[in-house]
Amino acid sequence: MADSTLWWLATGILVAAELITGTFYLLMLAVGLAAGAVASHAGLASTTQVVIAAAVASGAVLVLHLLRRRSGAALPASADPDVNLDIGEIVQVEAWLDNGSATVKYRGAQWSALPAAGATAGTPGAHRIVEVRGSHLLLEKLPS
Repeated sequence: MADSTLWWLATGILVAAELITGTFYLLMLAVGLAAGAVASHAGLASTTQVVIAAAVASGAVLVLHLLRRRSGAALPASADPDVNLDIGEIVQVEAWLDNGSATVKYRGAQWSALPAAGATAGTPGAHRIVEVRGSHLLLEKLPS
């Protein structure tokens, strides 16, 4: 069996493992193995194929790691507008109750509303939804 066939088989196995686990790092390693297969097709020595595969895989993993690190900490799903389309919507608070909560009408239903961390209850008016926790909307006051 040709060296390139072994490289491509190993690449396919890693791609399948990535599809099962959802780990992008395995995909980066598969890119390195594909580079080894290309080096084999180019007729390079086995040692050179391994070095190229290792260098490309290491570089791809390093780039992925740096990109993920730069993006910062992911928001929890309850506060991520990409996951929850209610984040950023505006609601009207008619009055805050003594316990610091309010009832607001949103999407045709009554919701319990609480002030978000750092926000204060007490001022009625327009508020922005910053997080959804169960059936509670966490709100921040919009500037007047």
